[in-house]
Amino acid sequence: MSDWFLTPEERGNPATEIDRDGSWTDGNLVRPLVHGAVYFQRLYDELCALKAGDRVYFTDWRGDADEAMYPDGPTVGKVLCDLARSGVEVRGLLWRSHSDHLQFNAQENQRLGRELNEAGGEVLLDQRVRRMASHHQKLFVIRHRGAPELDLAFVGGIDLSHQRRDDARHHGDPQQAPMGERYGSRAPWHDVALELRGPIVGDLLRTFVERWDDSHPLDRRTPYRVLVQRKARMPRRPSTLPETFPDPPAVGEHAVQVLRTYGHKHPPFPFAAKGEYSVARGYQKAFGRARRLIYLEDQYLWSEVVAEGICRALEREPGLLVIAVVPRYPDQDERFSGPPARYGQLQALRMLRATAPNRVGIYDLENDKGVPIYVHAKVCVVDDEWFACGSANLNRRSWTNDSELTCSLVSSDLAASLRTELWTEHLGTEPALDPLGGFDQLKDAATALDSWHASGEHGPRPPGQLRHHNPEHVTHLQSLWARPLYDHLYDPDGRPRHLRRRHEF
Repeated sequence: MSDWFLTPEERGNPATEIDRDGSWTDGNLVRPLVHGAVYFQRLYDELCALKAGDRVYFTDWRGDADEAMYPDGPTVGKVLCDLARSGVEVRGLLWRSHSDHLQFNAQENQRLGRELNEAGGEVLLDQRVRRMASHHQKLFVIRHRGAPELDLAFVGGIDLSHQRRDDARHHGDPQQAPMGERYGSRAPWHDVALELRGPIVGDLLRTFVERWDDSHPLDRRTPYRVLVQRKARMPRRPSTLPETFPDPPAVGEHAVQVLRTYGHKHPPFPFAAKGEYSVARGYQKAFGRARRLIYLEDQYLWSEVVAEGICRALEREPGLLVIAVVPRYPDQDERFSGPPARYGQLQALRMLRATAPNRVGIYDLENDKGVPIYVHAKVCVVDDEWFACGSANLNRRSWTNDSELTCSLVSSDLAASLRTELWTEHLGTEPALDPLGGFDQLKDAATALDSWHASGEHGPRPPGQLRHHNPEHVTHLQSLWARPLYDHLYDPDGRPRHLRRRHEF
């Protein structure tokens, strides 16, 4: 396992409790959950099984209290508030966020937190991050008093928010958040999460506890923020957590490692005094072992530091293939928001295609109505041996700046089955199992759909969702202002100076 997983020394964060019994755990049972509708239904089913004395812990980037958990079903806020009123301990950490007027989530997160606190739970708006950073982790830990074998956790890219609850048809969540107009009034959404049982639940809970027990103020105490917090009636500091239950017992055969990002900041995280970059290090170690296939699904893929590791793998292994599925357009693709986002991705794609033009395939997706599907998944499969899924995107921000949480696994059966499930959906037919056959199959499917559109859509629509990804060009004039915005606002670097100078994590 140490060929793929990070050792404690490679994680590089001796302050964390995660590695106290080894840097990964065996004996777990993991189930990938493809599509937000599948995730919300599983989460609802598990929450409904809880009783007084059980515990729920969650972190999120955005939470909408009124998001329905299934069609015509109860909302996220109602389900969690009912649990808190029934004697289930509910604790949450939501990013404090910026104003909705800036296309962020402050009002939504505040509303969910206030409703839960009034119902007897405890939810904090947490801004203990670097400047220009966010808390981006998405985690649910569910503990059962007296029955640890039932404990489980959910980790992935899916927020408790509008727009995420789409299904395999990709006709979109009826409840929408602000989105670029090219995704329509009901944006199709592709996402993935993991359901985990076994000892790994203990490591995931420790990730929550480390953040909760951080003794630094939840927010910068400016006069404006003091007034906002008082008006919202939000807690100013966390209460003490109760004594934890024992870690769950082994329930399966999957080996799992928790990977995180915490940027270097002042005052430092007490559990990551110099930051933690195990997401970046975990990916780089996996790229360093890649021999046959790197398959990526990612919201961004727009950083040179990510592309460099993949390019080194392509140069080292002449038979290595790289396939990536990304959104066709940025989520906010207006006159001034689009060019900085496209600037970073164009840099990364040029590097990859220049290194191995015949061994790199980059695609985006559309539904059966021709509407682009927004790819929000954060998935990587390497050689059908190692795979990762979580909140961290393939960009510098996620690898160095924001707080992130990803799980990596070593399981040839699970990695191959996840890749097969994703390719079956994207192709609309059974995929070739070998990487070379699959590479050609995806390329041919995208070419067929592109040609059908180019011909005026004559005849039956070819199967599948795949289109060749060709992002719009950023002009020289646009790059003059898009590049500094990309470097400092869209994709900032959270590493200390000595790591930046050495191009290390």
